[in-house]
Amino acid sequence: MSLEHIRLSQQAKDQLIALKRRTGIKNWNVLCRWALCTSLAETSDPPNANIPADSTVEMTWKIFGSDHGDIYFALLRHRLHQPGKKLSEEQIARGFRLHLHRGIGYLFGDRSIQTIDDLVARAVARLG
Repeated sequence: MSLEHIRLSQQAKDQLIALKRRTGIKNWNVLCRWALCTSLAETSDPPNANIPADSTVEMTWKIFGSDHGDIYFALLRHRLHQPGKKLSEEQIARGFRLHLHRGIGYLFGDRSIQTIDDLVARAVARLG
């Protein structure tokens, strides 16, 4: 498993389709970035689960991160860091999948998110 190619589960795809419809955001990668940041902001770790890569939604890390891929990667590594332990590529990729899918679920489950303004308001409220 690596971060070079990201394939989502069918459940995540279905949730993203609903989020795209609700928010008007057209691109998978934009919603996925919001989802990753939503999960990374949580203090708890996502549950350890085997997430199937059984959908047709696939993107490269370059598409996911766009011009800010290095920032998302640094945020992910920081969140996964355990003192005294070196992270393997496998651990980073697994952590990414777990956080991404948890974040998609959180965004999908929050029925107050109907527009991009609602996403921004949610993020700002978490800062306050």
